[in-house]
Amino acid sequence: MRRYIWNVLLGLDQFLSVLTGGDPDETVSSRVGKAAASGSLLGMALERCLDAVFGAGHCRQAIEADEGADRVTRY
Repeated sequence: MRRYIWNVLLGLDQFLSVLTGGDPDETVSSRVGKAAASGSLLGMALERCLDAVFGAGHCRQAIEADEGADRVTRY
């Protein structure tokens, strides 16, 4: 049951990424981490929010370097 819940939450995370123009296989945290690392003001603001909820460094640790090629928009 724990794995099922984790898979549902991950799917919702990726769905939110798609709704905002992202790659269908990338999480919001990964997109935000990449945006913040590139100096995006919105990315840095979102990173502060997500890191406050999930712990310091969460977004940077969540970066999936091999994902993101199929995104439509950037943060």
